[in-house]
Amino acid sequence: MTGNHGTRPLTRCREDEALAQAAVDALTGQLALVPKPGLPDPRDLAARATRRDHRLLRWSAKALTPGLAAMAAAARRTGEPTPQLRAELGSIGRCTEHSVGLAGGGHRGALWALGLLVAAAALDPGAGAREVATGARRIAAHRDRGAPRRPSRGSSVSAKYGAAGARGEAKAGFPHVRRALDALEAARTAGADEEKARLDALLTVMSTLQDTELLHTAGPLGLRHVQAGAREVLAAGGTATRPGRHALAALDAELHARAWSPRGSAGLLAGALFLDALPVGPRG
Repeated sequence: MTGNHGTRPLTRCREDEALAQAAVDALTGQLALVPKPGLPDPRDLAARATRRDHRLLRWSAKALTPGLAAMAAAARRTGEPTPQLRAELGSIGRCTEHSVGLAGGGHRGALWALGLLVAAAALDPGAGAREVATGARRIAAHRDRGAPRRPSRGSSVSAKYGAAGARGEAKAGFPHVRRALDALEAARTAGADEEKARLDALLTVMSTLQDTELLHTAGPLGLRHVQAGAREVLAAGGTATRPGRHALAALDAELHARAWSPRGSAGLLAGALFLDALPVGPRG
């Protein structure tokens, strides 16, 4: 792949493509979950707009593949979590955002998280999930020298409310991604099927994340209300239990009625699903 990254052309290999495909599979796997509180539901066949939005999200998720593969190739070629790599990933990411916009838009937050995680996985083949998250933290610690000076909506909301935001999450080593991984493991061990384990992981993220999308649309009180609702589902036994499913349905209906969407939580769940799918093998 050649690109306008300010560096020599990238040559992608099979491993880069595989990492990119795993990340996109994680994102589309997250999209397929139902019901996701406040997020597009593919079962809602009566709502034409919802069907259209969900198709666009799936289509634009696939449009991330070339950019994610290019990020993996950049990391593999650089070999270290350097400022140069951070700048190159930012450049590739902005080009990818443009391509995704042409495909219908969406997934900006997920691209940020998945891009860093894919790059970290390429830097350390065979590493475990938490090692990859730590590697992503090392990349995110560097400033993106090519980033636009105008603040994004997410960074503006983070500054206004003192929330960590996407950058803070990455610089901390993706703590909510790690919590989602723990929730997946706990739910599977308890006998939950895969969809319910993933929904419990999503609710675990929602219960504590300072989601800047929710802060923008619902404010601090709304965010706390959503966090409390997610905790209620988990306290009722999670989505594998009847009380938990009733609580989830009520939370889903309320968030859709209020047009409150925890998109940040959904993107971090995709990051967890990506790490969960990574093969752990011999090092070196």
